[in-house]
Amino acid sequence: MESNQPFATEDFAGLDGSLQFDAPPQMEIKLADVSWVQRKFLDIPYAEESPNQRLDLYLPDEGDGPFPLVVHIHGGGFGMGDKRDDHMDTYLQGLRHGFAIASVEYRLSGEAIFPAAVLDCREAFRFLRRHAAQYDIDPNRICALGGSAGGNLAALMGMNIPNGQFPGEEGKSLVGSCAVQACVDQFGPIDFRHMDEQARANGVSFADHDEPRSAESSYMGGALPELSDEWLAQADPTTYINEAMAPMLVEHGCMDRLVPFAQSVNFVNAIYQKLGPGRVEFVPLPNADHEDKEYSSPWNMRVLWGWLKEHL
Repeated sequence: MESNQPFATEDFAGLDGSLQFDAPPQMEIKLADVSWVQRKFLDIPYAEESPNQRLDLYLPDEGDGPFPLVVHIHGGGFGMGDKRDDHMDTYLQGLRHGFAIASVEYRLSGEAIFPAAVLDCREAFRFLRRHAAQYDIDPNRICALGGSAGGNLAALMGMNIPNGQFPGEEGKSLVGSCAVQACVDQFGPIDFRHMDEQARANGVSFADHDEPRSAESSYMGGALPELSDEWLAQADPTTYINEAMAPMLVEHGCMDRLVPFAQSVNFVNAIYQKLGPGRVEFVPLPNADHEDKEYSSPWNMRVLWGWLKEHL
């Protein structure tokens, strides 16, 4: 179903480079209108380490559930963004398709570097599964969905890495599974090491990810060229491809200025090579830029909700 307020390329029209965090980002975060949703639970705490460990949950107006759940993970270069940003104007349309919709806030890079954001997302999914009966959601039909930085985090969720086996979880007592049954990665950065190389090769994308205050450098705790391959690999979903991976939908615009298209091409190829056909569906958008309005177009909404109905 078409969004009321689709996110659009115009939000990035004034950028002359990728997101940098040497100063507070100047981009205004536009918030969604959630007033029309009758059944909603806002700012639910899912952990206690930070006030940013909160989530919102929206239920369809009709039906008693349990509802399949789509959990949105917002973007913003790991250093900005909001769980209630205007992307939710698009994804809340899923309520009319019978899905419950959640959106997760997590610790941003200015508060805590990797792996904090991943650990927060994993705990949010455990929380939702533990409280599934309370909120009328189906614990066996959960999808992780994200765009840009949220695409990276959603892809990591889609790998279904067992409790205690993600960096930072060693020795912790973790209650409940964070596994998902489906995953949607929209234009997520995957392999931070090679982003600038790919950008220079395509002649479209900004080649500034190796800068000390780039979004990816800020997230990983130092300028990318100075960090080890082993450290960067821990944030790369490709590292964790395994047989337990959930079915995945990957979408990426060929004209993406912020995240090179090759990031998704190589990721999808790696999944195919390791797991064979049928585990990932790839939808290239030939003319789309980062956060392009084409993602919320009627045709892509049919692709998205149709794929989710098939896999949840």
